Amino acid sequence: MIGQLRSWGRGFLCLLLTLPFSLHAQDTTVRAEKPTLKIGGALRFNYNLSSWKKEQVKRGGDFGFDMFRVNADAAWKDLSLHAEYRFYSKDFGGGMLKEGYIRYRFNDSTHVDIGLNQVPFGNQVYNSHNWFFNLPYYTGLEDAFNMGVKFERRSHQWLYQLAFYKNALELNFGDKSAIDPGRYTYNIAGRNKEVNQGNARAAFFFNDKNSIGASVMLGGLYNIPTGNMGNRWATALHTDLNYRKWNLKLQSLYYQYHVADSAQYDKVVDMAAYGAAYEVAAQAFIYTAALSYTQPVSWGPVSGLTFYNNYSYMQKPESGFTNTQMNVLGCMITSGHIFTYIDWAAGKNQPWLGPLWNEALSVGDSSPQWHSRFNVNIGYYF
Repeated sequence: MIGQLRSWGRGFLCLLLTLPFSLHAQDTTVRAEKPTLKIGGALRFNYNLSSWKKEQVKRGGDFGFDMFRVNADAAWKDLSLHAEYRFYSKDFGGGMLKEGYIRYRFNDSTHVDIGLNQVPFGNQVYNSHNWFFNLPYYTGLEDAFNMGVKFERRSHQWLYQLAFYKNALELNFGDKSAIDPGRYTYNIAGRNKEVNQGNARAAFFFNDKNSIGASVMLGGLYNIPTGNMGNRWATALHTDLNYRKWNLKLQSLYYQYHVADSAQYDKVVDMAAYGAAYEVAAQAFIYTAALSYTQPVSWGPVSGLTFYNNYSYMQKPESGFTNTQMNVLGCMITSGHIFTYIDWAAGKNQPWLGPLWNEALSVGDSSPQWHSRFNVNIGYYF
């Protein structure tokens, strides 16, 4: 099995490097005849009031530091670089590289990214409008970044993306070391590691603002104690539609993980990010519906209000597992370089929205209750 996955990975990479590049479409990357460098970033603060934290409710919630980030964008001729490093508090993973890659632009419609780049799966850049994202994010299937090579091209009304990822972001280069949980993307952790992953995504654009697409993922799941190779795969159908001031994102996905370890309970896998791990069901359907409405205004520095409601449902086929739900109702306020998210997030068996952490996305509570969190995130982006 290991040899087959290695052979498949080499073949997939060769396919990326031999695809034709004679296309005629528009790319947002601008060719820089002279070297350029731009440094940016953001500083964010967060207030939250969580219904299940009784002492916090007595205090009236907590207001504190969320994140400071630094962005770097450089370009020269057909080469460009993009990197984003984030600094969270120690309890949330500390410093971490969210993304960082080198891009080579073959022509106006075709480029390749090498490094820690966004995995082409599902609606992009995001499948949500709110600060919390949707349930796919908490299972590593929204706004995810892995180490590898991604090829992208635009041809008339089609967008094609192919990628090969050697592994998740690696910080410990040991022989049998587990991944470090201090990361932005939720990746398989503990006794297993993601390896040799292939992704393919295609989207058809009815016009510049409306698209429908499909995504597939297939990869290996290396078991550290035994040295055996398991496997995992996922598929999704997705659409991103706009009408006047409205936006609707719909997505349906299914994933399945198979661990190669007879000593491990094979109905769940460990996933980690932000310095901590939890269990996730080894197979599930996830359905999401995200609707938003944007209203321009002229209220002093406030130029726009985006109202949204994002709902996601995780169906776990395994007997005895209880399903997960999540809903976020809120508004994003645009004020120049300041963006403020005001969210009322509620969940059943959602680790970040309730008292149950480790088993929420796996077995879950058999009699779950809705728990909610009122959250305000204020960020200055420069």
